[in-house]
Amino acid sequence: MVNPDFARTLSLLRQEKGISQRQAAKELGISQALLSHYENGIREPGLVFVGKACDFYHTSADFLLGRTLSRDGTTILDADTLYDASDERDSVLRGSVMATLSKKLVVNSVGLLFDLLGRLGSKQVIRAAANYLATAVYILFRHLHMASPDSSADFFSVPKEQFLAGLPRADMIMTEAEYLQALSGPDQKANIPPMDHDAMKESYPGTYQSLLQIVYSCGERLNREMALHLEHSH
Repeated sequence: MVNPDFARTLSLLRQEKGISQRQAAKELGISQALLSHYENGIREPGLVFVGKACDFYHTSADFLLGRTLSRDGTTILDADTLYDASDERDSVLRGSVMATLSKKLVVNSVGLLFDLLGRLGSKQVIRAAANYLATAVYILFRHLHMASPDSSADFFSVPKEQFLAGLPRADMIMTEAEYLQALSGPDQKANIPPMDHDAMKESYPGTYQSLLQIVYSCGERLNREMALHLEHSH
């Protein structure tokens, strides 16, 4: 079976490089028709081509196969390539490999989270989690919107001054507190499903890999930032 992540990533890498299929095929030593088959998932290439593609696009085989977000191949995944839980599996985010793979990690992990929360049967828990994540998206989108030269403040109801002063972040603190309060009840704790590695891997054979990647990446980043802070404080 052809790996859809390989086909998608191969196409996105070429688009990111800004070259045509004909140019890429020439550099890779194959016909344009064959490259088109590879990029569209019609045929699966051999190892020789994978090696050439990795060298040409300066990336690792794991990245080309969709197993990691790191171009150098850093990964903690030990099973199949990342499963895409999005209903828009075949969509491409404007030719960006990083955007497409990042979307997969976030969509998969959020889907897993809400599946677990749904088992608790608590509307308060789900509402708090949804509000927290929605505000995080709101913050990132508004900063992006503000960076646009033709942006209009009328697009948002919250005044710019209040946004920049941290009102959305204050909301995230409050919704996180609501989330923790909702989880602290004895009935909720009794309904939390098993979350050890084996149980999670069995219940979520595809999306759990995405959550592991996020846990690993965030942990590495946070520990690195803390180490730098401690180093500068001495």
